[in-house]
Amino acid sequence: MTGALVALGTLLVAAVVGFALRARDGRVRAREDDTAARVPAEVRAALDAGARVTLVQLSTTFCAPCRQTRVLLSDLAARTDGLAHADVDLTDRPELAKALSVLRTPTTLAVDSRGVELLRVGGVPKRENLLAALAPHLPG
Repeated sequence: MTGALVALGTLLVAAVVGFALRARDGRVRAREDDTAARVPAEVRAALDAGARVTLVQLSTTFCAPCRQTRVLLSDLAARTDGLAHADVDLTDRPELAKALSVLRTPTTLAVDSRGVELLRVGGVPKRENLLAALAPHLPG
């Protein structure tokens, strides 16, 4: 009987942790402070000079959700004025991941034309939430 209770408790804890992680996936997080934190030069080099905001996708070679994110962000950039998409591969650049405090891929940074991070998303972004968060930074 005790073994069954331990197994049931373990399953319950795993389910709660799974639901908590799933709830965080794709959540848009605005910068927590008011300081204008510029992204590193390697990321600024990937920005589209003609865009108000560039969605910088931080990926790795073997990241399966990165493919889905790439399709989503490319589509958003193609359909939205003032928005661009760039991809930065972190596979061989752990120092860049550390500098950006990236704990998982894909991570998407919304960076303005000055190179300042506006917001970030861990995991595959939710289209509607991302567009709503970007609206104040885009034309019209």
